[in-house]
Amino acid sequence: MTELDDAPVASPPPVPKARSHRLLGVTLAVAALVIVLDQLSKAWAIANLRNQPPVKILGEWLQLNYTENTGAAFSLGAGFTVIFSLLAVVVAAVIVRTASKLGSVGWAIALGGLLGGALGNLIDRLTRQPGVGRGFVVDFIQLPHWPVFNVADMSIVGSAVLMVILAFRGVEVDGRRSVSDAGSAPASGA
Repeated sequence: MTELDDAPVASPPPVPKARSHRLLGVTLAVAALVIVLDQLSKAWAIANLRNQPPVKILGEWLQLNYTENTGAAFSLGAGFTVIFSLLAVVVAAVIVRTASKLGSVGWAIALGGLLGGALGNLIDRLTRQPGVGRGFVVDFIQLPHWPVFNVADMSIVGSAVLMVILAFRGVEVDGRRSVSDAGSAPASGA
């Protein structure tokens, strides 16, 4: 070992404000795109699939099957819709606060997808019957042996997968590499 091996590793400087603001913009743009796609696809599903038999796209492997989900993911907790609505508001606030400190494009995309998915389903809960905070979520995409879901759900799951990948790669939210990778080059905004 050399003296350099024992030297403390200096922390990289904080993320510049301009970069952080750009990444917040990326987060909000991804969230907005998810919300628009989610709400447009749900409006289409209501207009074309409600009270209709399932539409087979790829036989039993992919069907469009309109359902009204009064619970959370996988229709669990149907009696707790108000709690899920409040939880979505808290999650959205935490994501926006975290996004203001971003230093990684990958994390900006992941947080934007999570935010868009949470808000897409929250919009349903706030605007659909039986009332504000208690409404159902429109689901319509069905795979075999899997609960029916929607674009917001796909975005939430995709974002979670991206977050796991980023964590395994050692990319921190601020763009730095985790302590175990401290000797390697700084993250390139992954």
